[in-house]
Amino acid sequence: MKTIINTIAGFLIAGGLIAMAGSANDCDGKCMEQANTLGEMLMVAGIGVTMMAFGAMILLNNRAEG
Repeated sequence: MKTIINTIAGFLIAGGLIAMAGSANDCDGKCMEQANTLGEMLMVAGIGVTMMAFGAMILLNNRAEG
């Protein structure tokens, strides 16, 4: 069971990192009509940070229980 929880937490961390990296929906200015607004970018980046923090919290808590 511990391995499954650690795997899910790892996916949360990886998904949060990917969400933060792609939060701007940037295309080097070639498709600005499809780019995210500043509010949308901050929302996606905030969700990514939350996912990473929650995954890290699970991993640290799961490790501490022995």
